[in-house]
Formats: sequence, C-alpha cells, structure tokens
Amino acid sequence: MYLNETLKKQYTTDRLSAIEAQRLAQIYAFGPVMFQVARLMVKWGVFEMLNDTPSTPEEVADKLGISVYAAKCLLEASLTMRTVTVDTETGKYSLAKAGWFLVNDESTRVNMGFNHDVNYQGLFYLEEALKEGRPAGLKCLGDWPTVYEGLSTLPPQVQKSWFAFDHFYSDGSFEQALGLVFSRPTRTLMDVGGNTGRWAMQCVQHNPDVEVTIVDLPQQLGMMREQTAGHPGADRIRGHATNMLDDSNKLPSDRQWDAIWMSQFLDCFGEEEIVSILRRAAEVMNPDTRLYIMETLWDRQRFDTAALCLTQISLYFTAIANGNSKMYHSDDLVRLVETAGLHVETIHDFLGLGHSVLVVRS
Repeated sequence: MYLNETLKKQYTTDRLSAIEAQRLAQIYAFGPVMFQVARLMVKWGVFEMLNDTPSTPEEVADKLGISVYAAKCLLEASLTMRTVTVDTETGKYSLAKAGWFLVNDESTRVNMGFNHDVNYQGLFYLEEALKEGRPAGLKCLGDWPTVYEGLSTLPPQVQKSWFAFDHFYSDGSFEQALGLVFSRPTRTLMDVGGNTGRWAMQCVQHNPDVEVTIVDLPQQLGMMREQTAGHPGADRIRGHATNMLDDSNKLPSDRQWDAIWMSQFLDCFGEEEIVSILRRAAEVMNPDTRLYIMETLWDRQRFDTAALCLTQISLYFTAIANGNSKMYHSDDLVRLVETAGLHVETIHDFLGLGHSVLVVRS
C-alpha cells in the first residue's frame, strides 16, 4: 500500500498518549455538537469580534443581541474546543489559533459550508448507505437517483455550497494542469464530466486553436451554456449530452482526440463503473491520444490534514452523492486503469491544493 513519506510517519504508528487518545475519542463522540458550535461562532461573527476585542460573555451577548446564557454556552464550549482562550483575571475571551483558521482559512470555510448545507442531515443515514450501497441520505435534498441529476434544481444555498466546494478544489490546479495538457500538440479535447465549463473556458482562453467537447448530463450542459455564453472562445465549446452511468452510452468518436480530460470525475463512480467508463474512453483513443485523470488522491498528499479531509469527503459520496464512490487511493485508480486495458504513463503530484494527474495512454 503506497503512502508518501509524510503520511507514512502519521499512519503506521500510534503516537498519542492515553490522555490524548481519550480526549480525541470524546471529540468524535461530541463531533456534531462541536461542529454546530464552531459554525455559529463563525456565522455570528464571535470569532472575529474576539480577535479584534477580547470580551466577556455579557459584552458578546450585548453586541450580538443574544442572551448571556447563549453567549456563555457558545464561549464555554469553544473554550474546551480550544478555539478561544480566557483571561481568568478579567473573564474576557480571546481568539485562539484554531478559531483563527475557522474564520480565515478558505478550505475550512468551504468545507464547513459544504458539510452543513449539503451533508449534515443526510449523514444520519450513513449506516444505511454503507450497508445498501445507495445514497440513503440524498432524500434530505431531493428525489433523484444521484445528486448529479439534481444539481440544477438544488435549493439555492445548497447549490451555492456544493459548487463552492467543487470549484475550490479544482480551480487552483488549472494553471499547472494547462501547462501539462498543452505541452503536447492539442487541438481537440474531450472534457468528460465538464460540469459548468470552467475547465473548458480555461482551455479555449489558453489555446486559440483548441476545440473542446464537454460530455455531461443534459442538465449540466444547460448550466454550462449559461455560464460560458458571451465569453471569448465559447464558440469553440460544444456539448455532448449523455449519462455515463449507462454503459451502452458511448463517448463521441466523430473526430481524432488529442486529449481526453477527466477532472474530479471518476471519484463520482464505483469501481465497476470506472472500468466501464475507461473502456469506453479507450475505444475512442489512438496511440497519440492522452487521457488526463485529475483527482485528489488521499495517499499522495503533502500534509496529514489534507488526507484527513479527503477520506472524510468519501462519506459524502456514500451517503449523499451516489452510494458507491469515494476519494480513491492511487493504487486503486492505477489498478482500474490497467483493468480497462490502458496504461499509466506518468503521475504528476502536488498540483494546486493537492491534485494529482495520471497521464494515461492506450
């Protein structure tokens, strides 16, 4: 099992003392409570207030227009969560480092919004989802087979948090990925699972000759056309509507493809579905075609915190998205590529916030 050196140090030995381990176990036991405390401290601006001006519960209550009881509940819980500190002489609370990150770290803010708006209620059904292999918690958002059919009609705040999460993890990798893809002559590019067209727009603006075909669900192509309309190069982006879950649906073969791009796409499918998709990609590839698979592979992260986030995100796929996919280990993804009759030529790590790109050939 591959783990990079940083993660190997963390995950192959137990470094916690008994007291540290016991405290961590209680954090897991009270995790849902702590999440909501932290969320409200951010939403109501308490952390920012304490960063600017150390305050007593009475001062917090007065500024926020809440009861002293409510202020004490939040502050005392936050104190034991170590997101704030207290001066025992004055009774004033101040912002601690963890609270600062909850306010100022973009990835933390995006993850918190995603978990509250998209996942929180549905994760109650995680046990059912794991046992049955279906997104049992999706019913909290709507009546669809998978979340992807419902993206265009999600409640506005849920949709906002979903796309903020999706775009945050992909956008920071685009510049390096463009250099990789266009290091080879690329005039025809198929973007499988192109969503709202953000990558396609990057491609047509980066290269004036490339033509991009986005393959996605009809609903997603409708959103893509709205998002790209009127932008330079949008006339070189076209759509091909299909549902890749139906293995009878082929990828377009009306041209010779220089590149096929799959970004944060294969993690939306179970292993058998991935092999089916890759086999259909192989059918339209020639020896000069390169398939680029960009994923956040949890075992290839620089930092333990990133691996933590990614393995937890897997349970969103289980309970909400589709019931059978996850953030994959690189060993598994390479195995699936080879099962489909393809070959991983190279793997490029550390793009953006932690993406890897598998360069695949027939």
